[in-house]
Amino acid sequence: MKKNRIIFYLLTVLTISCISVKAQTIKYTMPEEIALHEGTWLQWPHNNTYPPDWREILETSWIDMTRELQAGEKVHIIAYNVNEKNHIIQVLNSAGVPLSNVDFFIHPNDDVWVRDNGPIFVFDNDGFMFILDWGFNGWGGDAAYELCDAIPSLLSEDIDIPVVDLGAMVLEGGSMELDGNGTLMATKSSIINDNRNPSLSQSQIEEYMTINLGVTNFIWLDGVAGLEITDMHIDGFARFHNATTIVTMESSDLIYWEVPATDIDILHNAQNIDGEPYNYVYLPLSANNVVTTWGQNLGYKGSYVNYYIGNTVVLVPTYNDPNDAAAIATLQAIYPTRTVVGIDVRNLYSQGGMIHCVTQQQPYYEAPTGSVEIEDNNLKVKLSQNSPNPFSDNTIISFTLLENSSVKLDIFNSKGQLVKTIIDSKLSMGEHSVKLISKDYKSGVYTYVLTINETTHLSKKMIMSQ
Repeated sequence: MKKNRIIFYLLTVLTISCISVKAQTIKYTMPEEIALHEGTWLQWPHNNTYPPDWREILETSWIDMTRELQAGEKVHIIAYNVNEKNHIIQVLNSAGVPLSNVDFFIHPNDDVWVRDNGPIFVFDNDGFMFILDWGFNGWGGDAAYELCDAIPSLLSEDIDIPVVDLGAMVLEGGSMELDGNGTLMATKSSIINDNRNPSLSQSQIEEYMTINLGVTNFIWLDGVAGLEITDMHIDGFARFHNATTIVTMESSDLIYWEVPATDIDILHNAQNIDGEPYNYVYLPLSANNVVTTWGQNLGYKGSYVNYYIGNTVVLVPTYNDPNDAAAIATLQAIYPTRTVVGIDVRNLYSQGGMIHCVTQQQPYYEAPTGSVEIEDNNLKVKLSQNSPNPFSDNTIISFTLLENSSVKLDIFNSKGQLVKTIIDSKLSMGEHSVKLISKDYKSGVYTYVLTINETTHLSKKMIMSQ
């Protein structure tokens, strides 16, 4: 494992040294949040960085998030130490939260904001999963960060997924939004900022993102540096629902959020990778200033845009406010296959964050075996893993024949039922590929089976998410 880590580090260094070269090749692609999850990562609050009572005022939100998520996916909890793990088990048991889908990883950490410091999961072009370990410096040195910065590398060892060290560039997960079709949306203030990346230009940063996230279309807002600790993360006020729709606020609420007028224009005129304008869904702000459970009026309203998409639920921040129900109803309308659940974040909001800030998705993954070659009566066939996998728009299945053959390509669902026959004909020797379109499939795990001359059968799994 350590040898692999060294190799990937050297490859990363080579990539960084060539960052000024244009037209970099995409090496990794990050699935969008709505893609099928293996699980969700949480860093549980503790009192080892900000005592006293940090854990006590926050952990009700973590109990509620764990309860809602565990029914549809695994919940991976990072605990500060063994004593904290035992405490978490006790409070979850007391709250009646099942633990069969919950596991624990013990690593000291500074804070709860796993979206920003935790692992970013990506797939390479062959369908293998990697963890990207971007640099994390406490939002430009404004908070303790050294323990949190080590989390992705430590988790790589725990779950045996190779890590790619990208520490030469600082990038927080909450500072970027991906639409799943090659577009990234972010504020310059939280990335192209001397407190994060003083030696990198915008073009160099974009090349990092193209190579390691698979994005080629960029929607850059200026943002406002120094307004708050994150320097205006995008996920507080604008999110991608999918490749055609942005979830945000009305202009008046964006102004209240102190988004510059020029940024509001950019946001409302954004185009996707195909040059098409986005559709927009608008969430309100809370009707009133947020008041914590202990009665402190924070003096500002709350955003509902900072929600999190799980496999079966959408967790939306709520504030014991009249607009909670309206926000939930709006999100339920655009996520009809998931249950939208409010999570009370009044106390968490007093510390500057909401639901999306403290969650991080791990995509569903079955390790491909690579290209498969079978020799049968002098017939040699190669079937490749579909790419991308998982896919949310389209994917390509490729195979190679070394002689003219009768070919059948079938798609089966997870129950073994035939969904569709893609190919049933004679094909000439050589390379062949076929494109599958997402509208023909529901989210889930499928198996595609290639049959050659009715005798040779090759199969691979693929994942569809939308």
